[in-house]
Amino acid sequence: MMLIRRLAEPYAGQFALPGGFVLPHESLEVAAARELVEETGYRATYLEQLFTFGEPDRDPRGRVVTVAYYALVPEDQVLAAGTDASEVQWFSVSKLPPLAFDHAEILQKAHGRLKAKLDYSDVGFVLLPKEFSLSDLQEVHESILGHEVDPRNFRRKLESRGLVKETDHYRHTGRKPARLYTFAGNSTTDESSD
Repeated sequence: MMLIRRLAEPYAGQFALPGGFVLPHESLEVAAARELVEETGYRATYLEQLFTFGEPDRDPRGRVVTVAYYALVPEDQVLAAGTDASEVQWFSVSKLPPLAFDHAEILQKAHGRLKAKLDYSDVGFVLLPKEFSLSDLQEVHESILGHEVDPRNFRRKLESRGLVKETDHYRHTGRKPARLYTFAGNSTTDESSD
């Protein structure tokens, strides 16, 4: 999970999710994408509305309703703290620091959604290059799920769903060359504008 260290009160110096207020001319999705770039330097490969959080006491400044989005970003982008952040950093889901506001609850809901989507969408492919090994895809799944998966069952599941297509390319490592694959299905990540 990518978090920022807040510059401003409330919770100055604490880690939080990137975010901010919607400008008068913006849609919610445009505002979410803008805030992500402004506070982290990242452009989302995938952006999806998650949930609306509106408990009356969630922000000490007053009543704030948050329409949360979650984003997937390729790891090759450079972290760069922006306008409202002194730092931006990656954290393991299992080793999060104390978070500002109700952001721990938001992260828990986002992580649950992402884990569930692995079973019925192509969201795991968004984090990979166009050609990838099955081990690469398995690593993405294990990272999101937080545990190892059996390689044979994982490959069997991929084949039964027809999600990957073999290429004629291989990645050469010190051991046996790894066959590369591409995503073979129709994208279901277009649901991101729910």
